[in-house]
Amino acid sequence: MKHASRLSLAFIALVGIGLSGCQIVASPMLGTIYTEAKYGTVATDASAANKEGKACGQSILGWIATGDASIAAAKAAGGITTVAVVDHSAKNILGILGEWCTIVRGS
Repeated sequence: MKHASRLSLAFIALVGIGLSGCQIVASPMLGTIYTEAKYGTVATDASAANKEGKACGQSILGWIATGDASIAAAKAAGGITTVAVVDHSAKNILGILGEWCTIVRGS
């Protein structure tokens, strides 16, 4: 019995640490329960931007993160050779699920 109790307490402690209010994806805004934000970082002459590509990565509990959210992956997804705009989006749900995306526009 004592062994099961200790394992239960250890599990609860790990979950508590994992959900201690940390946002698992970067964002200019913080929503403790839910975040969904879009924002840009680079823009040149966007008038010629006729293509869009998006690349994302995901995170679970901030412990496991997968994906390729690079500009190169977003360019490849949109068939873009010249980038005019780089935007990002971030989504966080209770610190459990997170998504970070890079969105590029260009030609």
